[in-house]
Amino acid sequence: MDTVTAFAQRRQESDIPVTSATTADAGRTLAVTATYLLSEEGRKASLLAGGLGRAVQLITVEVPTNRLHLVSVDADGVARLKLRPRYQLDGEHQVVRIDAAPTYDAPPDIEDLFREAARNHQLERAYQTERHAAKVRRREADLERRAQVAQAFLSDPTQRAQVHPPPTPKRCYVATEHGRVLFDANSDEAPARDVPLEAHRRFRSDLRVRRELNQQERGAQLALHEEKKRVIAGWIVDHGSREQQARQAAGVLPMEEAIEAMTDEAFAVLADRPRYVHDGLARLHTQIRQRPGHADAGVTRDDLVVTSGNAEKMTAAQWAVVQEFQPLLPHATVTLRIHKLAWKRDLQMALPPVFGVLVTQRVGPFTLRREYAAPEAERVD
Repeated sequence: MDTVTAFAQRRQESDIPVTSATTADAGRTLAVTATYLLSEEGRKASLLAGGLGRAVQLITVEVPTNRLHLVSVDADGVARLKLRPRYQLDGEHQVVRIDAAPTYDAPPDIEDLFREAARNHQLERAYQTERHAAKVRRREADLERRAQVAQAFLSDPTQRAQVHPPPTPKRCYVATEHGRVLFDANSDEAPARDVPLEAHRRFRSDLRVRRELNQQERGAQLALHEEKKRVIAGWIVDHGSREQQARQAAGVLPMEEAIEAMTDEAFAVLADRPRYVHDGLARLHTQIRQRPGHADAGVTRDDLVVTSGNAEKMTAAQWAVVQEFQPLLPHATVTLRIHKLAWKRDLQMALPPVFGVLVTQRVGPFTLRREYAAPEAERVD
């Protein structure tokens, strides 16, 4: 601290009541700390005047009772002159708050500090008034926006509240273009307070509808499964081997085995055709290990990126195979499929596309599928 203005010591507090007198109060003062900053020029001036030249200056001043409105006292009983924060007008004549003490180019006198504190005191009230008015405006705008969202929600039966967290009769969240909005029946005003109950009603209704649909779907799936079991049982009786018939009678014949046997029969005319072999994992593993630095690389099915789809182009050989299959199975769908396989760790390590002819045919409740080898397509346009 550079300078301290000394004044008479404050009178010691006592438990003896003091008689109030206007003349006595006028002469009383309060020791207050004033904090301000010195610029570089101010620090030079302080050094020339014999001070310490510090940037932060703390002095003690005595403030008379008629100027106590320029003083703030914190919870610890420390009294400070209202120099920080500072308040000033910006270019739009709005009061802005600056959390810093004033800066001077020369050590100010006491009246300069009082004038600064008086200006802060006056602008602080304007600042608080503006903040309160802005808060009121924001609240009114928020209430209007909430009312619009609520009205739109209540008038549109297709709208739903967010399901996480689930809406209750008292609280719910509604998604809007500005983010989700919380509606609370206890604190909101109409129509916003009516949203949670309606949202909860719609939520419960959707749950009932979904449960009914799930039950219907489950019933349809069970009925289809029973139909498949019935068809398999009849097919095994007519076409299965004695051993299969015995296992079917005992209830231990796997459905997959029966479906495979049914597929063999359905596509019997193609029995001499080579099947599509799913050996991509082994072929890609071999290719990767031939690369430098990957001799010991391990590849599992989880490391594969498999892409399959209907081929958009066909070579003459592929077209011939498709045209050959179609008359043999007039009720089947014959499609040329293309399969691509790559290594997930390095997509540049991939196998050339492989083709297959997929044949599907509906037999009772079953859609039987089998894929056969197709010629390679080195010269696809």
